[in-house]
Amino acid sequence: MSVPVFVGTLIIPENWSPGMRVSLKQQRKIIPYAFIIPGLLFFIIFQLYPLIKGLQMSFYNWSIMPGKESTFIAFDNYARMLQDPIVKLAFKNTFMYAIVTVPGQMFLAMAAAVLLHNLSYGKGFFRVLYYIPVVTSWVIVSLLIRYLFNSPQGLINYYLVEVFHIIAKPIPWLIQAKYAMVPIWVLGIWKGIGWSMVIYMAALNGIPQHLYEASAIDGANGWHNFWKITLPLMRPTVVFTLVLLLIGAFNVFISVFLITGGGPAQQTEVLLSYAYHQAFDFLKFGYGSAISMTMAAFLVLASYLQMRFLRNPDETN
Repeated sequence: MSVPVFVGTLIIPENWSPGMRVSLKQQRKIIPYAFIIPGLLFFIIFQLYPLIKGLQMSFYNWSIMPGKESTFIAFDNYARMLQDPIVKLAFKNTFMYAIVTVPGQMFLAMAAAVLLHNLSYGKGFFRVLYYIPVVTSWVIVSLLIRYLFNSPQGLINYYLVEVFHIIAKPIPWLIQAKYAMVPIWVLGIWKGIGWSMVIYMAALNGIPQHLYEASAIDGANGWHNFWKITLPLMRPTVVFTLVLLLIGAFNVFISVFLITGGGPAQQTEVLLSYAYHQAFDFLKFGYGSAISMTMAAFLVLASYLQMRFLRNPDETN
C-alpha cells in the first residue's frame, strides 16, 4: 500500500517516479487550491478568528488573569455603552472626523485627478508626488504633525504669528479641545488624497474620448463636460471610494493615539482609541470588544445603505 507524501501543497504518491506525469486536467484542479489555501488560512487565523473571539468577549466580563474565570454578563457591556458619556463623545468625534476628512479627500483627489489627467507633461512625476503620503508610515507623519502643531512653539504657530502675522498669539492646538481635532483632520485629508486620486485617474482613463469630442462640437466647455459626462460616468467609482473612505475614517486610531492620546481630558477620544484604553489601560476587554463590535455593525449597515441608495438604478437591477 502506497503512502502519500506531502510536498508543499501537492500530494505525491510514494510510488511516484519521474516517468509518471500528472495530467493537465489534474493540474488545473490542484493549482488553484495551492494559491487559495494559504490566503484562506491567513484570513481565518488573523481575521475571522479574532472577529469571532471579539464578539464572544463582548458578552463577558473578560479576564486575562491566570486562574480567574471570565463571567458571562450577556448584553451588560452593550447596555453600559448607552449610559457612557465618553462613548457618545467618541462617536461624535469619529463621526465628525468622517464628515470632515471623507469629503475633503474626495474633493481634493477629484480636482488633482482631473488636472493631472489633462496634463501634457510630468504626469508620472506628480502622480508619485501625490501618492507619497499614502505609503508614508502613519507613525512618522503623526509625530511630524504633532511637532508642527505643538503649542505654543510649533512651526505652524511660528508662521501664523511671526511670519504672516495672521494671529496675535499662538493657538493652543493640542491643549484646548476645540482645536485639538484640527491637526488630526488635516493629517487624515493630506494622507488620503493620493489614494483616491489614483483610483479617479484610472476611471478617467476609461471614459471614451469621443464623448468629449461630441460635446466640443455642441459647444460645451470643460465645466459642462465635468458635470454632464465625467461625473456621471465616474459615479460607481465615486461610490466605491466613498464606502472605503468612510470605513477607513471610522477606523481612525493611530493619529489620535499619537497626536493627542485622546486628550485633553478625553475630549478627542474616538471609538477605537476609547476601546483601546478600556481594554489595555483598564483591562476591560469585554467592554472594549463591545465598543468595537458596535462600530463594526454600524459600518456594515452604513456601507450597505450607501451601496443600496447611491448606485445607479441599472447597477441595482
